[in-house]
Amino acid sequence: MNYSLSNTQDESKRDGVLAALKKLWPLMLEERGKLILAFIAILINSGLTILAPVMIGHTVDTYIITRDFHGVLIYSGLLLLVFLGAVLSSFIQTRIMGGVGQRILFRLRNALFNKLQELPVAFFNSVKAGDLISRINNDTDKLNQFFSRSLMQFVGNIFVIIGAAIAMLVVDTRLGATALIPAVVLLIFAQLTSAWIKRKNFQNLQALGGLSAEVQESLDNFRVIIAFNRRDYFRERFIEANEKNYNAAIKAGVANNTYVPVFGLASNIGQLIVITYGLYLITQGMFTFGLLISYLSYVTRFYDPLRQMASLWSDLQTALAGWDRIAEILSLHTDLEIIPDSSALKDGAVVLEFKDVAFKYPGGKNVLSNINFKLEKGKTYALVGPTGGGKTTTASLLARLYDPSEGVVLLHGKDIRSYETSERSKRIGFILQDPFLFSGTVRENILYGNDEYEHITTEQLEDILRKDGLDPLLQRFDQGLDTVVSATGDSISLGQKQLIAFIRAALRHPDVLILDEATANIDTVTERLLQDILEQLPKETVRVIIAHRLNTIANADTIFFVNGGTVTHAGSLHEAVEMLSSGVRES
Repeated sequence: MNYSLSNTQDESKRDGVLAALKKLWPLMLEERGKLILAFIAILINSGLTILAPVMIGHTVDTYIITRDFHGVLIYSGLLLLVFLGAVLSSFIQTRIMGGVGQRILFRLRNALFNKLQELPVAFFNSVKAGDLISRINNDTDKLNQFFSRSLMQFVGNIFVIIGAAIAMLVVDTRLGATALIPAVVLLIFAQLTSAWIKRKNFQNLQALGGLSAEVQESLDNFRVIIAFNRRDYFRERFIEANEKNYNAAIKAGVANNTYVPVFGLASNIGQLIVITYGLYLITQGMFTFGLLISYLSYVTRFYDPLRQMASLWSDLQTALAGWDRIAEILSLHTDLEIIPDSSALKDGAVVLEFKDVAFKYPGGKNVLSNINFKLEKGKTYALVGPTGGGKTTTASLLARLYDPSEGVVLLHGKDIRSYETSERSKRIGFILQDPFLFSGTVRENILYGNDEYEHITTEQLEDILRKDGLDPLLQRFDQGLDTVVSATGDSISLGQKQLIAFIRAALRHPDVLILDEATANIDTVTERLLQDILEQLPKETVRVIIAHRLNTIANADTIFFVNGGTVTHAGSLHEAVEMLSSGVRES
């Protein structure tokens, strides 16, 4: 499966208001109750907003012109109550939607992170971590801002606009129709430009993700940058990414602010039409000053929300652009699915077997072709070969970090794809050359993902380590199990990190233990200690060692030479050295 993420916005997707809100509806399902309350508050607010101009016009025609100040005071008090009611309903819906936005943000980030944990290694090989961080942080926050701040304003403005339009048409159809002509032009303009605005916001978010990826990559490799004095190279790359983000942000800003002057012009033209035509109707005795004032208020209430909609529409397009990038991740599915296999586990000599296995990376040529071999209980196997020959790929297939393109890998006679992830990781241990550690303590790191020992005390854990012969490794840490490990791992040496990974894997008593250059960063004394502990593992455990140092594989029962898409039985260590020398010369 190809897990590359798109870098362009599909221009064929044009979302109207209803289509856009329908697209975001799945995010709002769990908030239906709160949304109904906010919707009621919006209806009340909109109704009171529409009621005010009628009361003002009636007050002018009935009380102000006749100088009935008692009536003016009464209606002024009623208007005050209307305005207070509008403010209170607006506060209620704002308070409700603020919580809705934060809860949606919380669930969305959880969903994104959980989805990332489901995806295979192939996905993370094809995308930049910084872009994923930007999708989790920045893109979700765009949605939060829309839900908490813009959505109900958007809906409320629609109600006010519809109410004001109906009121204008009811009061005077000809004047109302004339006043709404600029609005028709605005709708056409919005329909023509919405896809362009969404595309510019998508490109802006994409550029921001690229900038985040560049920063993350530079910080991760800062030691190398300093060691090789290549600040200039990374500085130029950052400047390029920053300039790309700057240009994209400028274009998005221009697009987002396009509506504001256009909608403002339409509002002014609408008011000018009402004043001109309204005064003409007054001179003809067909209109009153109170109705003209009411009408001007309705025009203001019609076009002012439209002007706000200009900004809100941009927020909606930004949110949709963010949602497209988020939905792209959520729509992915792992190709390492669990498949049914009713075969019983075979407790024979063979633990793991490759049958006619071939493998290639997406878009590439075969790394392995027609591979067949068996790994038996209690034996140690070494994989040797030139760099790029396929050793780590073979080990990754053993641990099901990838699935073969052809053929099958059997674990205890069953297709390895039929094992649940938890069971497979318990049966197969994998120690990498550069292990990943979490911030916390040594104890927390060696127990990570180990449900069997999750709730035991430190004293009980020390007893278990002692019985497994792993306690000598703890002596390499000043505070034993309580030694603090930082998020970057800088608080301990690279060799100590490797020891933690070794303890973490050995503590599970796996059926197969794979060591991919696991002793590359360890001194010879510690390496000898690890060799002794490897020999103390359960006698059934299969050991698969990938190493360049010959002393590491000298005691292997079987040596496989991996190169050119093949896995060949190498025979003796001397033959393996000859094959390795020949393979290096050929490569």
